[in-house]
Amino acid sequence: MKIKICGIQSVEAARWAVDAGVDMLGLMFADSRRKISVAEAREIVRAVGQDIDCTGVFVNEPIDEVRRIYEAVGLDFVQLHGDESRDYAEALDIPVIKAFSIRQTDIREMFRYSADYILIDSPPGRYRGGTGHAFDWSALDHPGVDQSRLILAGGINSCNVRQAYEAVSPAYVDISSGVETDGVKDRKKIFELTEQMKGVHINETDLHSAE
Repeated sequence: MKIKICGIQSVEAARWAVDAGVDMLGLMFADSRRKISVAEAREIVRAVGQDIDCTGVFVNEPIDEVRRIYEAVGLDFVQLHGDESRDYAEALDIPVIKAFSIRQTDIREMFRYSADYILIDSPPGRYRGGTGHAFDWSALDHPGVDQSRLILAGGINSCNVRQAYEAVSPAYVDISSGVETDGVKDRKKIFELTEQMKGVHINETDLHSAE
């Protein structure tokens, strides 16, 4: 299982994530208190180089604008949090993470979407995306779930990441507010999360490296 930290807003926080062993960063281009500019995102991506994957988060953005930002910033993935269709994702012809809120549609329909990964989050709040609260993970005990493509989001932190692995075994966990203090990424919490994952062994398998 791998770690994705979303809502990175500074080079400093990005470097903390790299040093802690995080696998992917999420950079917000949609309306959010964590939204950053293309110039800021480019600076972050250049600072981390090839040490970590970076994805840009978009909501119902025109295809040409997503492509423009993807290329200008040097992203590895784009994450679609809106009402983008399967045809939209296929037309992009770049690596895609498609986000759904739990109960948004049937689980099988989610995994029929043309995307490299399917992110499932708690029900949305003010903005697209979850509220930072965990949903009932038993909803993912479903034959339609492809765990090799699943990114689990919503209320995950160092205190419950073990339970997330045991309950769901996703490819990634996605964390934002779970590594923040007063709305700002917290170095200590980032390292606590990754240390918790590295230190947990299930059937003698390191949680951080388990697939």
